Amino acid sequence: MLASRYVGRIDSSAGRFFYRMAAIMRSIALLVLVMQIASAYGQTTARLYGNVVPQATWQEAKPEAAGYSGEKLEALRGWLKVQDTESMMVIVQGRVIFSYGDVAHVSKIASVRKSIVGMLYGNYVVANKIDLYKTVTEVGLQESTPFLPIESHATLEQLLEGRSGIYTDPDDTLPRRGSEYPGTYFVYQNWDFNAAGTAFEKLAGKGIYETLGSDLATPLGMQDFDLKKQHKFPSTGSVHPEYAMYLSTRDMARLGLLMLDFGVWNGKNIIPSDWVRYMTSLTTSFKDMHPDVFQNAGEPERWGFGATWWVWDQPAFPGSVYSGFMQGAYSAMGTGGTFITVLPAKNMVVVHKVDIDRSEHATVSPSSYIAMLTMIANSYCGDSCSGN
Repeated sequence: MLASRYVGRIDSSAGRFFYRMAAIMRSIALLVLVMQIASAYGQTTARLYGNVVPQATWQEAKPEAAGYSGEKLEALRGWLKVQDTESMMVIVQGRVIFSYGDVAHVSKIASVRKSIVGMLYGNYVVANKIDLYKTVTEVGLQESTPFLPIESHATLEQLLEGRSGIYTDPDDTLPRRGSEYPGTYFVYQNWDFNAAGTAFEKLAGKGIYETLGSDLATPLGMQDFDLKKQHKFPSTGSVHPEYAMYLSTRDMARLGLLMLDFGVWNGKNIIPSDWVRYMTSLTTSFKDMHPDVFQNAGEPERWGFGATWWVWDQPAFPGSVYSGFMQGAYSAMGTGGTFITVLPAKNMVVVHKVDIDRSEHATVSPSSYIAMLTMIANSYCGDSCSGN
């Protein structure tokens, strides 16, 4: 039964050669991107994205002033009250047009942490402190059981993209060890991102949480960040810990706005803009997602993957162009229903949080969350909004 889940594994030497060459071509493309980032980085950007940047606190605006129906958004509020939603914020043009729950409450953000680790990488890649083409063995990463020869070829780039081919967790939804060549097969699992965290600390010479504070929380003016609340957890079947993070909804929204504005905050590059583009460019399509549960979700949960961020893989049909509100969308996602979602087509950031520390059974499904996003998009009324 397990074998049927992993049709397309590379068993022949010819197949391995083909996919190795494909991985090389992907690496060349990324090298070009990194060179572009390095050449542009350090220059003061003159680009203005038209979004208000929050200072000590967020600015608020009536929904109608941004072209949205306050009445329809209140209907969303009514629905949230019967969900496990702890809090939610909708940001348009840098201003809060909708807020629900305790947005200042600090709680665990689950796998959203992985996307934030990806954000931290950019400056250190540009500074040549981190070489994405180094393999796990070249970096000096280890495991409780030694890497197989095939696993030793996995690169840091492949960790960020969920394509390491290293499966140490005894989970029957994962392929067997050594069955996938690094870079050729996407599997969403914790190991890649936990190991990426270990590699970051080793190569950057700074702790994940220290860097989160200095490189993101401080320049973004996070209101509720507390370094003392951040701590690691041991992970199953691995020496690499989970770098758990604890943030408020309104501070998560600052991260989303930074991503929407391509890493620019108050006219300065906090993250290299091309690094943001790399993280949010599709590297794994919806149809290539594994475990298969991600494929079986189907519409409306059509997410692919970039590098530490989920990327909307818009439906494509012959002769048609998808132009819906999810066009170009990307998201950081955590178990239970915690999301930072960026909707460039709407110049919007949506943050939704479920407090899994208060109740391990609390959850808002991805399909319910997509329905919430749809309600927000459908509340658009443009110049016809009453109260404008």
